[in-house]
Amino acid sequence: MIFTKTKINGVYIITQELRVDSRGYFSRIFAKEELKKHRISFNIVHANRSLTVERGMIRGMHYQRYPKQEDKLVQCIKGSIFDVAVDLRRGSKTYGQWVGEILSEENRKMMLVPKGLAHGFQTFKKNCLVEYFVTERYAPSYESGIRYNDPFFNIGWPIKNAIASSKDGSWPDYKKVI
Repeated sequence: MIFTKTKINGVYIITQELRVDSRGYFSRIFAKEELKKHRISFNIVHANRSLTVERGMIRGMHYQRYPKQEDKLVQCIKGSIFDVAVDLRRGSKTYGQWVGEILSEENRKMMLVPKGLAHGFQTFKKNCLVEYFVTERYAPSYESGIRYNDPFFNIGWPIKNAIASSKDGSWPDYKKVI
């Protein structure tokens, strides 16, 4: 596993290292000891998978509030997505900033999103399968989000005519909440 830091502390792009032979390939997608080398504690509580049938669909931007915050390790196992993490940690040097990365079945990249960040993605293809490991149980009463097109964050979604659920499109302006 190859770890690449991003501009946001704690957000990594992780690239799988392939062992290729005549049968195909083998790769490791999770290794606690590899994470520990980067001072990352990650205890999987849930493994989730989502199917998004439409191209241009945005899922997000979601997070859970304290004390049910969660770390996420996200990968696209079928199709291609633009994966985004937004820093909501007050006092962070990158508070309010976002990072995005293309995750696809071809590049086999993953994004590690730590506690205190909102997460979401936009699909480049139809029928995208996204899988993510999380470190906290889903707690509906702690669920929260920011609107994908909130002007405070100005996320540069690659597909301009985005589609989002009514829930994801109805979060209030972040500046009005804080």
